[in-house]
Amino acid sequence: MADQINKIEPDGNPEIGEEKVHVFEAWCKKCGICVAFCPTGALTSDANGLPLLTYPEKCTQCGMCELRCPDFAIAVRPREKKEPKIVTTGESQ
Repeated sequence: MADQINKIEPDGNPEIGEEKVHVFEAWCKKCGICVAFCPTGALTSDANGLPLLTYPEKCTQCGMCELRCPDFAIAVRPREKKEPKIVTTGESQ
């Protein structure tokens, strides 16, 4: 039986899937450590104790939930790297 994945937020990254955060339900023991260590309060627990990204706009993808999970049941999609913006002032001679 394959692990079930709780897809939380569509975002289009094929490496971890389309979501910002994966919760592997089969591995999660619903301990709440990820929710407790979320610095922005983006993660909460559902009625069964499963972590949910309730406030995706607050998630900074810092990875604290993934780092603290004792069962490796949560994965955070890496932040997208932004290219530096080059501003030119005037013409070169």
